[in-house]
Amino acid sequence: MAANHRSLANDELQLVEEVTSNIVSRQPAVVTRQPGDFRAGFVATLPLWLGAAPFGAIYAVSALAAGLDWAQTLAMSLFVFAGASQFTAVGLFAAGASPFTIVLTTLIINARHALLAASVAPFVRDARPSTKALLAFQLTDESYAIAMRRWLDGSGSLAYQFGANVSMYVIWQFSTIAGILLGNLIPNPAAYGLDLIFPLTFIGLLVPLLREWVSVTVALLAAVLTIGGALLLPGSLYLLLAGIVASGVGAFLAGRWKNDHQAAAPR
Repeated sequence: MAANHRSLANDELQLVEEVTSNIVSRQPAVVTRQPGDFRAGFVATLPLWLGAAPFGAIYAVSALAAGLDWAQTLAMSLFVFAGASQFTAVGLFAAGASPFTIVLTTLIINARHALLAASVAPFVRDARPSTKALLAFQLTDESYAIAMRRWLDGSGSLAYQFGANVSMYVIWQFSTIAGILLGNLIPNPAAYGLDLIFPLTFIGLLVPLLREWVSVTVALLAAVLTIGGALLLPGSLYLLLAGIVASGVGAFLAGRWKNDHQAAAPR
């Protein structure tokens, strides 16, 4: 389980870099829904199923081994739907931690989703509150990474984002069920190199977004802070701290860059 936690932390490192690069110095484009957007978003995340499915199954095996029954194991995937937090909660449950400790720890781990939400919010400001709530519940690292490129180039839509969200939700539920049914027959994904899929995907999605020096600076700062935090701080709080600090620095640099350009523009 420790190996799974490290793999998920590596994935989150790439996500922190991407989120903090997107959350500053970008203005939302006018977005209109195109026919087939939901299907396009769903299909776009299919390659990530290969990396998500083994971890969903491993989670189920770990949950059952920790003492949860099959209904509780599946309910956590249905209603929590957060891979790293589910692994952590199961480990704490097995160790006999109190409910308060489990809730607080998983809350801290999932606090990075506040950064994801802040990055997506400008694009969905006109959506109904119920729509925003459903989008927030289903938003994952992977669906965010896939959909954000569309948001930034002006071709994103709620339908596309929901398609990406639902795709990851579906595979997580099916892989959880597979883990419940197959049990210890599920191999460790790290043994086959499948744990590299997410980090490599996030790197591939991040690099094309580094179009100006502010984004490059923010991404590098987030990487340095995240690696330093992983080496020096316990738990996963360093992910949130790195994202907040890098985003703040990025917002400051973006403001100065904008002011300098306005001052240099001919009048």
